[in-house]
Amino acid sequence: MMKKTLLFLMFSVLCFAQRTELIRLNQSIKDRNGLARSLTLIDNRADKIIGTIADKKETAEIKFEAEDLKTYFENRFLEDNKKLGNMDVVLMLEELKIYDEQDENKQYPYAKAKIKMSTFLKRSDRYYFINRFSNVIVCDPKRTAHAQRFLATVISDIMTELIKNSYSGVVSGSFIPENEINNYDEYLRNNFKVFLNPELKDGVYTNFKEFLNQRPNSGYSIEKNKKGKVVRLMKGDLQAPLSDMYCYVEEGKVYKLTPVGFEVLQKDAIGFYMYTSRANLFAEAKTGGVFIGAVAGGIVGALIGAAIESGSNSNAGAMHGIGFKSNLESNVYIDSLTGAYVFEK
Repeated sequence: MMKKTLLFLMFSVLCFAQRTELIRLNQSIKDRNGLARSLTLIDNRADKIIGTIADKKETAEIKFEAEDLKTYFENRFLEDNKKLGNMDVVLMLEELKIYDEQDENKQYPYAKAKIKMSTFLKRSDRYYFINRFSNVIVCDPKRTAHAQRFLATVISDIMTELIKNSYSGVVSGSFIPENEINNYDEYLRNNFKVFLNPELKDGVYTNFKEFLNQRPNSGYSIEKNKKGKVVRLMKGDLQAPLSDMYCYVEEGKVYKLTPVGFEVLQKDAIGFYMYTSRANLFAEAKTGGVFIGAVAGGIVGALIGAAIESGSNSNAGAMHGIGFKSNLESNVYIDSLTGAYVFEK
């Protein structure tokens, strides 16, 4: 009887077993220029539990390999960086959740990871924004055997690349007082005319920074055909590639170039957005006509390497991205500080 009871208990444990996948910083976070002196983590997550997803007949939970994340990141930085500079980098972890979500008109749920993290340069009690990654990564169960392994690896890669890009990233001009660091997004938005002015200035904006500051580039103009569609971008009297343009504003409306054409940006309390899909935004650019060069190649490093000051439209969100390129349409926001696409689904 005792043997049967033990066998039953062992069988029950096996039936309800839960796998655990650990997030490890497997790649180096070395600052090759030796500028950084320290890396500090601020864990601002309201809920420290990352989450659990289905894995065939089991469940799988994703965790960090260390519970004390602050010490973990600080020690890892010192392990990888023997030559230290004088720059103190801060990584703020704002949101990290994994979950299964069945979207409308989809046959089965998708495993997803919602990630939001930012980096800052700290000088005394002042913080200067460097960069941010804010997005939802989608895993297609038909193409990935174990979603938890894929997502844990992607999370690690994104963290690593964000940290490494931040060592030499251009900082924002406005500082954030230490007592406002948890409210940095709203604090910085108050410096940008695009969020303060009731009306937007008409004209061509060649990068996101110009759009934020509402300073259209007077050297550029657009030309339309008889149907009212934009057919070319002009720099003075010479034709320029449309990829030189971040967006243009006409009669107060914002038109953003995407691989499938111009999308009109709407605005709500969160910011500017368009109703579209990953499949549209990460499509290959057309090889003839107006959209040559609209899409840049996509790797994790390039995806999070965009900075406000870069002036590079190829880094402003029009990239292949990470994860499954779903055709699900939803509101896709423009990150208020980096100009990158922010998916919520």
